[in-house]
Amino acid sequence: MKPEELVDLRGRVAVVTGGSGVLGSAMARGLAAAGARIAILGRRLERAQAVAAQLASSGGEGMPVAADVLDPAALARARDAVVGRWGRVDILLNAAGGNLPQATLADGASVFDLPVEAWRTAVDLNLTGTLLPIQAFGPTMAAAKQGSVVNISSMASQRVLTRVPAYSAAKAAIENLTRWLAVDLARKHGEGLRVNAVAPGFFIGDQNRRLLTNEDGSLTPRGAKIIEHTPAGRFGEPDDLIGTVLWLCGPGSRFVNGVVVPVDGGFSVFSGV
Repeated sequence: MKPEELVDLRGRVAVVTGGSGVLGSAMARGLAAAGARIAILGRRLERAQAVAAQLASSGGEGMPVAADVLDPAALARARDAVVGRWGRVDILLNAAGGNLPQATLADGASVFDLPVEAWRTAVDLNLTGTLLPIQAFGPTMAAAKQGSVVNISSMASQRVLTRVPAYSAAKAAIENLTRWLAVDLARKHGEGLRVNAVAPGFFIGDQNRRLLTNEDGSLTPRGAKIIEHTPAGRFGEPDDLIGTVLWLCGPGSRFVNGVVVPVDGGFSVFSGV
């Protein structure tokens, strides 16, 4: 296989949940640049349309689809729309997720006071919001005996991060689900159907900006600790995720199944000493 063929996605169809978010849209652009046609799923159609327009302006092909990852009926309609237009699904990138303020403990607060509804919301958004798209789009890939599912984990799944217990537990569960599905789907539907995950390090987005930076752009104490424990010495940029995602989705990783790849600037391997 030639080097350029390792990430060649021409003719493939990719579904990106959370495709209008900061990280999801960057990964969608990367998949489109490799030749894939992209279905951008998001709760707000206008935001998905904006990403589709960006893809089109760069010569790509995008299809905006309004769908909540916690709504099985909406996901079924999205699947029918994608298959109706392009006839197939080859890639499912589960980029929807995140945390919420109610599930984030205030500095010094106790987990004993964590609202149970906030816990359920965070776990549902991340864990159930990963499973339901797989249930919706997976059968199409299973019928074709080929496809790549890429889930999004987090540094919070591997090392204890204070203040975010619900998000951490959900992301840890996503890693276990990734490995479980990798085994189950390959055994039942063949080696061509693979499930892997990416564990991003620290990327600044709307959900964590106030935790990591001050209004003037300087680092909060938490943000400074993260940079101190990141050998690369910086936060991640959305495009830093593209290369790993292209590898996991392309033919170059055809014998890779059930792995979680950190993209973290070395955070996960540094002891701090």
